[in-house]
Amino acid sequence: MKKHIFCWLMVACLMVSCSDYLDVKPKSQVEEETLFSTQEGFMEALIGVYLSCVTKELYGYELLAGTPDVLAQDYYAPANTSATWDKQYLQTRTFNYSHEYFRERRDDIWEGLYTAIANANIILKHIDDKKAIFQNEGDYYIIKGEALALRAYLHFDLYRMFAPSYLSDPASPTIPYVTAFTNAVTPQSTGAELVEKVIADLLQAKDLLEAWDPIVKDTYVVGYPDDAKETETANRMFLQNRRHRLNYYAVCGALARVYLYKNDKVAALTHARLVIDAGKFPWTAKEDFNADATEDRDRIAYKEVLFGWDIDKRGGDLDNHFNESITSLCALVDDGTLIYETGSVGASDYRYKQWLTQGTTSGFTALFLQKYKRDGDGNRHPLVAPMLRLSEMYYIAAECSFDADPETAWNYFNKVRYNRGIGTEIHGETSREVFLSELVKEYRKEFFAEGQLFYAYKRLNRDILGAQQIAIPASDKIFVLPMPDDEIAFGQRN
Repeated sequence: MKKHIFCWLMVACLMVSCSDYLDVKPKSQVEEETLFSTQEGFMEALIGVYLSCVTKELYGYELLAGTPDVLAQDYYAPANTSATWDKQYLQTRTFNYSHEYFRERRDDIWEGLYTAIANANIILKHIDDKKAIFQNEGDYYIIKGEALALRAYLHFDLYRMFAPSYLSDPASPTIPYVTAFTNAVTPQSTGAELVEKVIADLLQAKDLLEAWDPIVKDTYVVGYPDDAKETETANRMFLQNRRHRLNYYAVCGALARVYLYKNDKVAALTHARLVIDAGKFPWTAKEDFNADATEDRDRIAYKEVLFGWDIDKRGGDLDNHFNESITSLCALVDDGTLIYETGSVGASDYRYKQWLTQGTTSGFTALFLQKYKRDGDGNRHPLVAPMLRLSEMYYIAAECSFDADPETAWNYFNKVRYNRGIGTEIHGETSREVFLSELVKEYRKEFFAEGQLFYAYKRLNRDILGAQQIAIPASDKIFVLPMPDDEIAFGQRN
């Protein structure tokens, strides 16, 4: 890569004379060796990777409920919005990728993700040589597995943003897949090469985590923190709250997502079923989704999240982008009711009732997002940014089953809808086009403000439905975000 990416745990090297350089270690190397001289140092470094990913510019907002969902036309931003951050989305919403507002956010995303990748790589650089320092053998496998999974997960999101979809063009150069902490330029990988590298890292992570991750044990019961049966904790802090990290099942879910993107439906179904059949993640009960006391409501279907970035301290930041009082991002009422089909099958959809609330802005009535709303310190669960969900595993299983067994596919599909309050089931329909149309409808509902819908449109090469349901034709001109200029100039394959 051309950009100078600085790891959070690295500092500038000491300036030394030519005669001294063989005898004096750079300060960065000294601090690096000190950090990775203990088991605790590796733990701190791993947590540092996660922390670097929850900034506003990355999964703390931008890649959760920002740019991808703006491109998917989820929001309407009035021209006279008083929120500067949201006003800038007016250009992005029209796919104006040359505008400075877009380029600034694009560059922050690119640099932020590659910085996190660099942090993961520096862990992987040292961990095998230091295996003997781990007092708990399992910690070595967990840390290495998570570092590999993070490297793969972050590269895959970059690939989905900045390259044609796999089915569109797997042979053209895409982004660099960086596997070493180095100043050397990493050449671009083709789409096919990159996906194979992502899969290889995830498969290795899966193998490392399978025997050691506490989440696979029968004694690890997923629930809310105050539940009597809840056992997401452990005697050591490092092993607690595995669902906030890339655990074994999250890696299986990521593999299902990547294999589907590659159109390897056999492997995608296999990995989706590993999550589904484990029965580890219970569906959110109606009374939890719709609790009378707002602080008791489970707006994000917490127990169904396989992996989510811990953003418990960022709830206010999210609220500020969807706050009626500052004329912020919102959805038009007509669009919201059409998305959730409130006039027909969606009349009792929990998601519409709990995620959107009606208000007035700039003289018109709009819908404001409540999904990430917090109610003081009394919330039933910590706030996480959902990255992989149980429902997505069912959608993947449905899509991968349809050609061979449409009825099984509809059963997977209906299961999600039932657990969102929709009792109307679909059976007997064998048209793949009808199935995909219904599946996209559910993606629009389920992943509203979660950053996944745009990638579904792209993978399936489907038209994007904009305001008033006006179709925006599918095209790489809108699906492929341009890389930063210097990366295009200096990151070419050699």
